[in-house]
Amino acid sequence: MEKSAKIYIAGHRGMVGSAIHRKLVKEGFNNLVLKTSSELDLRDQGAVRSFFETERPEYIFLAAAKVGGILANNIYRAEFLHDNLLIQNNVIDSAYRSGATKLMFLGSSCIYPKLAPQPLREDSLLTGLLEPTNEPYAIAKIAGIKMCEAYRAQYGCNFISAMPTNLYGPNDNYDLNNSHVLPAMIRKFHEAKEENRPAVELWGTGSPLREFLHADDLADACYFLMQNYNEPGFVNVGVGADVTIKSLAEMIRDIVGYEGDINWNTDKPDGTPRKLMDVSKLHGLGWKHRIELEDGIRVTYQDFLQKRETYAV
Repeated sequence: MEKSAKIYIAGHRGMVGSAIHRKLVKEGFNNLVLKTSSELDLRDQGAVRSFFETERPEYIFLAAAKVGGILANNIYRAEFLHDNLLIQNNVIDSAYRSGATKLMFLGSSCIYPKLAPQPLREDSLLTGLLEPTNEPYAIAKIAGIKMCEAYRAQYGCNFISAMPTNLYGPNDNYDLNNSHVLPAMIRKFHEAKEENRPAVELWGTGSPLREFLHADDLADACYFLMQNYNEPGFVNVGVGADVTIKSLAEMIRDIVGYEGDINWNTDKPDGTPRKLMDVSKLHGLGWKHRIELEDGIRVTYQDFLQKRETYAV
């Protein structure tokens, strides 16, 4: 990508999109196209086609999506499937129609079967049943991967897909109704500390294993792949190591400075037992993560402290 190339970041206000935005600005790119959801509803096919016809971006980072944790995924099943299909279908098709040079579609590790062999290899896609709690979101993301592959096969589009593991970092969502596990824990422990509560309740047994990648590392990987990867087949993006939810909770409790107990509500679901990404393909291309989990959580906690008024109950 040349520094003057016109680049559209779909979802630039979200955690991932804002990280990609920061990365591109840092690297000296100055022709960025940014639209908020109120300015451009990506679910509206006509509006999206008109936008692409007018702007004709050369490169597209498709980071816009309706996202959430186990609770939100399970409650808003129709919305997660419907909205994400509309968003990605409209952007991918319009990118093709407007003659875009390259597009990157961002998916999720939830695309893999619930009981797929660990670590999760790219060739495990569609080899088994999905985790029921986030199946609609996963199906939408699988459709996005296949759409990029189909447009490459039929039209010769240089559309690639990257599948990040669990993410965290600045501009994360700390709303307890629809956030992911790590930011939800940050908020819960912080509020328990402020209110001197004797204990914090967390869902499940604490035994599932999860891998966490800082959003700035993902942005760095996306930038790397956009510059260097032009092949069919999606790429896992992760750190190649995982921790138990129990260990994560204890780490966050220590960082926040909360001294109470953790009560595990085993009546609530654990979700997928383990989700560790096989990142050998990405490592073979020459990219590895830089931000370790404890360091990343400390920075993210400071981000939460700056935004906590927004999340006041």
